[in-house]
Amino acid sequence: MPVAPTLSLPDIEAAHERLRARVLETPVWRWQTGAAAALGDTAIWLKLELWQKTGTFKLRGALNVMDQLGSAELARGVTAVSAGNHAMAVAQAAQMVGTSAKLVMLAHSSPARVDFCRALGAEVLQAPDIHTAFAWADRIQQDEGRCLIHPFEGPGTALGTAGVGLELMRQLPQLDAVVVPVGGGGLCAGIAAAVKQIKPGCKVYGVEPAGANSMQRSLAAGSPQKLAQVSTIADSLGAPFALPYSFGLCQQYVDEVVTVTDDALRAAMLTLFTDMKLVCEPATAASTAALLGPLRQRLQGQVVGLIVCGANIDAARFSQLIQKQDASA
Repeated sequence: MPVAPTLSLPDIEAAHERLRARVLETPVWRWQTGAAAALGDTAIWLKLELWQKTGTFKLRGALNVMDQLGSAELARGVTAVSAGNHAMAVAQAAQMVGTSAKLVMLAHSSPARVDFCRALGAEVLQAPDIHTAFAWADRIQQDEGRCLIHPFEGPGTALGTAGVGLELMRQLPQLDAVVVPVGGGGLCAGIAAAVKQIKPGCKVYGVEPAGANSMQRSLAAGSPQKLAQVSTIADSLGAPFALPYSFGLCQQYVDEVVTVTDDALRAAMLTLFTDMKLVCEPATAASTAALLGPLRQRLQGQVVGLIVCGANIDAARFSQLIQKQDASA
């Protein structure tokens, strides 16, 4: 049997301390209006990681991984696969550590995200689909010797994302549960490892789109699984497979992974906009969609932390998704 991955609390704390001067400690905010008020005695807190540099949590993992590269590796540069958020973080981190980035994004990636990466000096290629994107990145590694900064896999990434959980538990030690969006699982793995080692009784729930539920399937099967296809508006949660390290941490520390539909994501986006004046991408709305949907009864009366993980969406796309929700309401 494979050896279970480890991510110790002292290592998490050391990584957080090393990164703290270069990333933001994002605030928490008590949601008390609209949909939150309708939940009665459930206390809802938002961890506003969408206010992180580059607009998402991704900088934490990317920068932590690059900190571990040697001078020869930095001289060759880095590469990454991403629909947008991870690419933006890698471009930013590469500039911060003084290396070059060659990024594989998707044909449908937001032009604003692509422009952001190029403005930071990164070279951007755009692949027709996620499977092709990973194949291109593999070729770049082989041909150019660049280091792959994986979007969700590995101890370096998890140590970075664990900082979100560490901050959250220091800010809100009274939490009963934390709800985390899941793409490949790197965010959820890191947060869950921190939360459970600080407060074992605090529940950790992951949330995936119904059309991209690789982690839910993997946990049910007991091993990392690959999806034949991905179908969701939440491109940041569209990982086509789970991988051993993130899967192993989620298997150890995550209590359950639930799924939400694209319609539920749109509704949650509109709710966050209406109640909290937050302009969120679909992935970020996943934790809210789960709280208002499959986790509503289980979390009734508890103190709940929702990870609000990113806000990199352009005005036209946000308007399009919200208008579709309005029309179907």
